[in-house]
Amino acid sequence: MNQKGDIPRFQAKENSPARTNSGGEGDSRNRGMSPFSLRWVGDAAGQLEILDQTRLPGGLEWIVCRDVDTVVEAIKALRVRGAPAIGIAGAYGMVLAAGETAGHGLGPEAARAHVLARAEELATARPTAVNLRWAVERAVAVIADLPADTTAVALADALLVEARAIHAEDRRLCEAIGRHGAAILPAGDILTHCNTGALATGGAGTALAVITTAWDAGRRFTVFADETRPLLQGSRLTAWELVQRGIPVTVLVDAAAGHLLATGRIAAVIVGADRITACGDAANKIGTYGLAVLAEAHGVPFFVAAPSSTFDLAIDSGKEIPIEERAAEEVLAPLGVPAAPEGANAFNPAFDVTPARLIRGIITEKGVISPVSREAIREVLGG
Repeated sequence: MNQKGDIPRFQAKENSPARTNSGGEGDSRNRGMSPFSLRWVGDAAGQLEILDQTRLPGGLEWIVCRDVDTVVEAIKALRVRGAPAIGIAGAYGMVLAAGETAGHGLGPEAARAHVLARAEELATARPTAVNLRWAVERAVAVIADLPADTTAVALADALLVEARAIHAEDRRLCEAIGRHGAAILPAGDILTHCNTGALATGGAGTALAVITTAWDAGRRFTVFADETRPLLQGSRLTAWELVQRGIPVTVLVDAAAGHLLATGRIAAVIVGADRITACGDAANKIGTYGLAVLAEAHGVPFFVAAPSSTFDLAIDSGKEIPIEERAAEEVLAPLGVPAAPEGANAFNPAFDVTPARLIRGIITEKGVISPVSREAIREVLGG
């Protein structure tokens, strides 16, 4: 179920109440405000509301999720995206799974079995980002700690507490990432790839939080945002977020990044991540690896910003990260516009892996990992 324009669109800074604004996309009254991607409304019998990011920047539509199928579809279709955000959506999806059993006369054992079955559907909705399974497994751990005779209603209550905790934790993590990253960000213009802001997280973002924190501290620069083909998350989403914040943003085609770096204008490249291995290899949106190679070739520091929940220390290197391959139509007819002849095939990996050796530092809520090594990762994360 979609709703248009009836949910507050922006979240004011410093935890002030969200405000609704019916002005246009470029309305100056929105400057300094941060968008948000999802929220839970009501008690455990309530609903998850997701901003449909496939509609941005042209329109604002909110998807009302009252069952797990709607959440899974929203994750698979990239209506909600970004590793932290889909993790939060998965946690709230577990509350909906418990709600599906309420009112159907299921006993505690059957209700629990239903929720655990739905947990696997949520956790596997997208394979590369580790946050999704991490958040769902936190919810599963809550279930395991409950008495065997816990009712479906009590199950939903407990799962909502955990989902809200995950959401609140992500807000705090984003703030800490922003502070740590802003402290080391070199002076000058910045190049970024894909979307790593409030639309991708439960708070201010990861890489984009570093940028906005530096801006709020008085630093001045231009952000160059790769358009990020084939789904244009950089031009559609990152540029939209920065415009709302009043931060200068210039969109470039992905293939122009090398030329831009060669001009010497860019002081740093900063991106997010969907999974980081024990050695520091980082999976992120397709095109990131090439950008890291270009940054090294031009002597520009390349940073990754991600919460500790994005680390998968059970995976030794990037070769073990499962890479999602998406539909050919996204390449052959991007945004529904034919761009290749009928009969052509497409290669459409959603992510690539940047080796640790190309990363100057990984910015986490616990501090900056630099140089990037197994030892430094363990030291900063406390593992």
